[in-house]
Amino acid sequence: MKIVVAVDSFKDSMSAIAATHAIAQGISRINPSTEIVSCPIADGGEGTVDTFLAAIDGLRQHDYVTGPLGEQRKSSWALFPDKKLAVIELAQAAGLQLVPEIKRNPLNTTTFGVGELIRIALDASISRIVIGIGGSATNDGGAGLAQALGVQFDDIDSPITGGSLSTIKSIDRSSIDPRISTIKIDVACDVKNVLTGSEGAAQVYAAQKGATPKQIRILDEGLKHLASLMPEVDPNYPGAGAAGGVGWGLMAFCNAKLHKGIELILDALNFSEIIDDADLIITGEGRMDNQSLQWKAPFGVAEYAADTGIPVVALCGDHNIDQLTIRKHGIQACYSICKDLNIPVKQAIKDGKKLLEELTVKILSRFVIQM
Repeated sequence: MKIVVAVDSFKDSMSAIAATHAIAQGISRINPSTEIVSCPIADGGEGTVDTFLAAIDGLRQHDYVTGPLGEQRKSSWALFPDKKLAVIELAQAAGLQLVPEIKRNPLNTTTFGVGELIRIALDASISRIVIGIGGSATNDGGAGLAQALGVQFDDIDSPITGGSLSTIKSIDRSSIDPRISTIKIDVACDVKNVLTGSEGAAQVYAAQKGATPKQIRILDEGLKHLASLMPEVDPNYPGAGAAGGVGWGLMAFCNAKLHKGIELILDALNFSEIIDDADLIITGEGRMDNQSLQWKAPFGVAEYAADTGIPVVALCGDHNIDQLTIRKHGIQACYSICKDLNIPVKQAIKDGKKLLEELTVKILSRFVIQM
C-alpha cells in the first residue's frame, strides 16, 4: 500500500514537516510495510521556503531586514542558483507570528522588510522570484514593500504602515529599482479576497491581526485611498486583498502575477508524479473552516488529485465544515484532534505531534478496513 502524506503546517503547534512526520509515524504503527511518501506542503504562507527547499536543491539564505514593527530581524529565504530562482516568504519579514499578541495592530505594521528581501534577492542575479504572502501581520496594501524598492510616497521617510495610507497624496514609481522590470515575480496567494469592502483585506482579516472595528474601518478607507491613486490596477482582482493588500501592491508596483499558492507549489513539487500509483492521500492543516475552501492547501491537494480516483482524507487540529461540503470539494472525510479525540484546543496545540499520531492510528485503522 502506498500512502502520500501532504499536509500544511498546524499553526501555533507544528510545522508541515513535523505534522507529516507525526502522521507517518501513525501509519507505520498500523502497518510497518506501508510505502509512505512524505510531502510537506504550503499554500503561500509559513513553510513556503521550507517546502521548496525540501523539493529542490537550493541554499537557505539569512539576512537582516525590517520587521513588521520597524525592528531589525533576521529572516530567511531560498536561493536556487541553477534555476536563477529566489523564494521569499512574507511571513519571514512581516508575519503575524513576529508580533507579540499585545502589540498586534495592523495600523502600526509594515511590509517594508519584504521589499528589502526582494532587493537582496535581486543582488543574487536571479530571473524569477516566487513570493508566498500568507500569514501577514499587515494591512498596508504593499506600500511598505514598494517603498523599500524605491517607490516615493510624498515626503514619507519612515516605513509606511496601514495607518499611514490615508495620508499619501501622490506616488512616484520612477525611482523603483530598475531590476524589477527585468524579472518575473509569481505570487503564491492562499486567499482570493478583493482589496476593499465586505470581502476585502481589512474587513475579513484585520480583526485576526489585532484591529478593532473602528480600526478596521480606518484600514479599509486607507486601502480605498491607495487604490484611488493607481486606478489602472484592479482592486477587485481575486487575491488583491491577500496579506492585507500585498497581492494588489505586488501587481501595482512590481507587475507581479497572482496564483493559487497551493497550485504553484504542487507544480514545483511535481505532485502528479508523487501521487502516481498511490492508494491514499492524507492532507490537512491546523484548522479547516470556510476560508479553507478558497485557495488553502488541503482542498488544493484534493483538486489536484480529482481526476486520479485516489481517495483523499484530511486530518486537522479542528474544523467547522460539514462533511457533505468537504466531500463536494473532493475530500472523502475530515477528522480532527479536537472532535475525534475529544481534546480541548489548547491541549491540541500543545501536544499536537503526539495527538496527530494518535488520530492517524485511530482513523487509518477504520479507513483501511473500509477500502
